[in-house]
Amino acid sequence: MPEAEDQVALRARVDAALQAFARQETDQLIAIDADLLPVVEQLTVAVTGGKRLRAAFCYWGWRAAGQPDSDALVRAAAAMELVHAAAVVHDDLIDDSSMRHGVPSAHIALRAAFTDRARSSAGGRALAMMTGDLLMSWAGQLFTSCGLPAAYLARARGLWAVMARELIAGECLEILRTGARPDTGNSLQTIRYKTAKYTVEHPLHIGGALAGAPDRLMKAFTAYGLPLGEAFQLRDDLLGLFGDPERTGKSNLDDITGNRPTALLAETWSAATAAERKELRGLLGRPGLDSEGLLQVRAIVQRTGAPHRVEEMISQRVSAATATLTRANLPAGATRALSQLMTSATARQS
Repeated sequence: MPEAEDQVALRARVDAALQAFARQETDQLIAIDADLLPVVEQLTVAVTGGKRLRAAFCYWGWRAAGQPDSDALVRAAAAMELVHAAAVVHDDLIDDSSMRHGVPSAHIALRAAFTDRARSSAGGRALAMMTGDLLMSWAGQLFTSCGLPAAYLARARGLWAVMARELIAGECLEILRTGARPDTGNSLQTIRYKTAKYTVEHPLHIGGALAGAPDRLMKAFTAYGLPLGEAFQLRDDLLGLFGDPERTGKSNLDDITGNRPTALLAETWSAATAAERKELRGLLGRPGLDSEGLLQVRAIVQRTGAPHRVEEMISQRVSAATATLTRANLPAGATRALSQLMTSATARQS
């Protein structure tokens, strides 16, 4: 489905805001010492490209509350993308993922900063951790300096803290549950906090709070945003195993070799035979798993019907979000945009 013109225009404005901010900050960083160039390069990579869904949800949270277009709000919305950029750098580091968007992950790329190969892996990981930390700091800096009145920003301050707390909680839950016995309920709780909330619900809430949205509208944002955010991650789980790496920009092996607690693998485990579970134990979490191992896992997943059940989960959540949007009585432009964003988040190949 072609992207709507207003969404393309909004993404371009968010990109411009991020590039201007990053250029200003990286100029000051490199002025400290030229040795920081590799970090500057990764910061630039981290803020380049992407769907800008989180910024869009923040923007339309503002517009849904009846506020007009605002360049200052676009800058505030762009800060959501810096939260995402930080989460990506940290996530790739935690999961030891080698690729993101078709290029080396930050911790892999930063190995080149070291001439001593013995130090390169640990050094690359350390620099990536610092890069992610700085991106999260940038997010708060861009948000508070966006140009909106201080009284508007004060309305969203508590929500910013909630977003950070719940994002970290979700990441910690995934770490704690990686390699544990697969459980669909635990997987769904993890994706709710690790991805769903900061992708849809929190950006909508922050945009709405900045606009002074009433409680009724904030509740509608939750009823729309939580199921949609979960559907977004469930689609990501399917693409992670069955998607085209040329389009997703990452390996189909990541979730398998990491033995991550995805709903797809949990649904597979719950329906697998004893023989299939034994086979899965030998495949999940195995370092250096090859394409033949990938095909074995895919075959088991398909035989159990897990992809169909995950597709049903996605459909149920999209239906719930659609029903909320239908009865929310938002301005026509906001309704149209949030409907289009629902499609962009769930009917995708990358």
